[in-house]
Amino acid sequence: MAAPNYSASDFATLIHALMPRGLVWPRDATAVMAQVISGLAPTWARHTQANNNLLVDAFPLTAVELLPEWESTLGLPDPCAGSSPTLQGRQQQVVARLTNSGGQSVPYFIGYAKTLGYTVTVTEFTPFRVGQQRMGCQLGTQDWAFTWQINSALNTVSYFQTGQSYVGQALASWGNAVLQCELTAIKPAHTYLNFAYH
Repeated sequence: MAAPNYSASDFATLIHALMPRGLVWPRDATAVMAQVISGLAPTWARHTQANNNLLVDAFPLTAVELLPEWESTLGLPDPCAGSSPTLQGRQQQVVARLTNSGGQSVPYFIGYAKTLGYTVTVTEFTPFRVGQQRMGCQLGTQDWAFTWQINSALNTVSYFQTGQSYVGQALASWGNAVLQCELTAIKPAHTYLNFAYH
């Protein structure tokens, strides 16, 4: 059940009903007491709405007001995301970093990219070995044993989404800079990571 959001008029009506009766407590709308209550009611309504939003902001994938707090905890926003990253991109990056448990397997890197909002595949390379590979395979040195490649769409597009995006945000944004920065930062240190876009 969602927490109720009360309007300023709801607060004014309730406060008026709680006031004592008598000559010094006039019910007239032009009285000083009524004007003070009417002046304070919008503040109470904003606080109630902010408190109810706190329930949503407690989870980073839906955070809006607390998103800067989540980001500062994780060393974000990342310069790779550009000067004005989308709200969804910022939320996905926070969730990806919070849920990152580490790993070096192909499914781990595919899952991490998925958390960031990218669909990728991984290509692993091996050095050429006579008798183990057929003719026509690429020749390579021992370094190919430590080389792998992320394959992704040339332009991963993030569209404006009603209810998730905010006013002033671009209707669409694209690029793979966040993918490259995040995966480069968490790749095993002894490996060489290539990115291929198609």
